[in-house]
Amino acid sequence: MSVLAQAWAELGGDPTLLPLVTVTGSTGLRSALPVGALAIGAVGAQRLAAAELAAADGRPGPVTVDAAHVGVAFRSERFLRRGGVPAGAGFAPLSRFHRAADGWVRLHANYPWHRDAAIAALGADPVAGIAERTGTEVEEAVVAAGGVAAAVRTPEEWTGTPQGAAVRALPLLRLLSAGPAPARSRSVRGLRVLDLTRVIAGPVGTRTLAAHGADVLRIQSPRLPEDPAALLDTGPGKRHTTLDLSAPGDRGRLEDLLSQADVLVQGHRPGALAAHGLAPELLAERHPGLVVVSLSAWGTVGPWAQRRGFDSIVQAATGIAAVTAADDGTPGVLPAQALDHSAGHLVAATVLRALTEGARQGGSWHGELSLAQLAHGLLTAPRPPDAGTTDEVDPAPYLADLDTPGGRLTVVRPPGAPMWRSGPVSVDAADWLPR
Repeated sequence: MSVLAQAWAELGGDPTLLPLVTVTGSTGLRSALPVGALAIGAVGAQRLAAAELAAADGRPGPVTVDAAHVGVAFRSERFLRRGGVPAGAGFAPLSRFHRAADGWVRLHANYPWHRDAAIAALGADPVAGIAERTGTEVEEAVVAAGGVAAAVRTPEEWTGTPQGAAVRALPLLRLLSAGPAPARSRSVRGLRVLDLTRVIAGPVGTRTLAAHGADVLRIQSPRLPEDPAALLDTGPGKRHTTLDLSAPGDRGRLEDLLSQADVLVQGHRPGALAAHGLAPELLAERHPGLVVVSLSAWGTVGPWAQRRGFDSIVQAATGIAAVTAADDGTPGVLPAQALDHSAGHLVAATVLRALTEGARQGGSWHGELSLAQLAHGLLTAPRPPDAGTTDEVDPAPYLADLDTPGGRLTVVRPPGAPMWRSGPVSVDAADWLPR
């Protein structure tokens, strides 16, 4: 079953709509794994869900997915320019593969607090500390210190772990009724989306909803600032502000925002928001009709459910790095951060399908997906006959400029959706725009 068909089925979509989606061209994302098929399936699901919602009670028209545009969009950080100068986020020096005593391990240290955790666990010279330990010893020490690391495993080694087994039992994603609410028709234009996500996956999802016309208000903690380069890439079309959920006043303000919101997209580790009274079932009781979509690295079950993770770390742990390794055994990577970007488009698809179901049958809706679930789907899908090398696709037709206070921002246009009207906009007041 294709990614599109699988995602559409898990989201409760009408299978007779699938033939409406056609694909032209190639993503150029060549790999030993079917990355292009994953990318096209995720974007296709989002596009079909948007068309279905826009058609209301009618049948949507044809949906054409430009695969080359998808391939460029999945590498959007590489084409980001500010004032003509490259401005995309990269990896910090420690955020790479390192040789351990028995193989390889990958660290993620782009954020200062994760870098500090790695140093606390491994010593002032983390690279030397890694070389003296096994990959799993490094992984456990860094995670225990509050950092992010993963030993490089083969797919078989991953599925043999308790977390691998837990993920294997999960669907690609899911959308479930979370409680009763009257049926309510809502268009994506003017939809109020509260964005509690960071890095790439969740922000790509809400960036996509913003392109379709949603009023997206992104909230971040003042104690954990986002990488400015990442914000430039994933922030267009949104307003951004800060709230500290541990402060009673800010927590109350968040509740006020939720009372007027249509959608909450959150990328915190499972259980983290529950500590603030924001578990999906409680939100459904207090705010009937609210759509909640939860995104995580490792899924909601298993011993790693509350562990931190990023696309590169999930690739290392699940076997993707081993499958894409070089001939000399050096771990490999996908030609794009495809788990993140695919998850983002599937987040948007989940929101859009939930809105359609809410109009048809009412209810509050809760969607769930994780990077690890997408990795499992990628690893178990039929593999392309020839991995080859990533094709050079001319990005120029898919780029556009936005005016920002810091100068002209060149971004990749959203595939199949209108262009954003602005770059990221920082605001002091956490409030919705007038309807």
